[in-house]
Amino acid sequence: MRFEEFQEFRQRRLGASSSLLDAAETNVYRALAPMRPKPPTDMSTVHRCDLARAWLRRFELPEEWSGHAMVCRGVRHGLSVVFHWLRGVQARLWLPSDVYPVYFELARAAGLAPASYPTLPEPALPRSPTDHRPEYLLLANPSKPLGRYLSDAECTAAISWLRQSPGRHLLIDSVYDLGSPFAAGTRRLLDTGRAVLLHSVTKGWLWPRTFGVVLLAPAQAELAEAFRADTPTSAQLRLAHRLLTEHSDVPGQVAGELAERAERLFERLPDEVLTAIPMASRTCPGNYFFPVGIPAEMLEREYGVLAAPVSVFGQNSWSGSILTSLADAFGPTPTVTR
Repeated sequence: MRFEEFQEFRQRRLGASSSLLDAAETNVYRALAPMRPKPPTDMSTVHRCDLARAWLRRFELPEEWSGHAMVCRGVRHGLSVVFHWLRGVQARLWLPSDVYPVYFELARAAGLAPASYPTLPEPALPRSPTDHRPEYLLLANPSKPLGRYLSDAECTAAISWLRQSPGRHLLIDSVYDLGSPFAAGTRRLLDTGRAVLLHSVTKGWLWPRTFGVVLLAPAQAELAEAFRADTPTSAQLRLAHRLLTEHSDVPGQVAGELAERAERLFERLPDEVLTAIPMASRTCPGNYFFPVGIPAEMLEREYGVLAAPVSVFGQNSWSGSILTSLADAFGPTPTVTR
């Protein structure tokens, strides 16, 4: 069942049963709308180079990397630019099959024919032999709907994959990382010198398709030129500056709210369902996706819990499903005024 089909199914099921626990809301912007900062009203000039340095400072990365920190309009835009460049160099691309269907839409729109690998119930990196072409592997860290950061062993496996050929590189989508600095695994992968990091204000500041940074590896000067030719608008740059300077605490607030919502979800789940969620997902900061090794049909029939099937996120033969903590039932308790 694809995402749009599931949304229609979800509304029908919730309309048919008021007792069904909705653990399948996926729209974080709707759920946390009151937390999104307002855009600026001034018309000041903001320069991309200043934003790149501000972003590097926030995430405790060396400011001398500013020449490799490409300002863009978010991870989708960044990937679109990267994928078109990969098409030009005839690169091979590996995408996670069950994370984000838009990855494949962007790749195919760029003229690529991506291969895939599963991440549920745990990532299984490709084992194909190398060839003469450049090869790029996209990882999400943290990964949804896996709901956790890559483990030390998984980072080691990714580094081992890199070392099999000098033409191999990583693309790291870190949009779900609400912390600062980035996770230790992400920094470890960056230290290989062959990783491209993509980040944006989409999740931490709840402003999708507005501003992001693609941190390139040193040897990708040609790709840098593609970003310099396709930049955010002046309004987007002003908004990004305000988010990074005046609202630097918002990602922490978002993470705190998501942690409270997760606890409210856990309190309402039957013990058999709660214990089926991996502990790493239950304890991952700022997480709102929780894989459970129980089919969605069984969760609804036996436990009264509406979950999303894995197919909502892409192709995977795993029989489990995904719970989320974004529905109104897990939101803040309204304050009663007297």
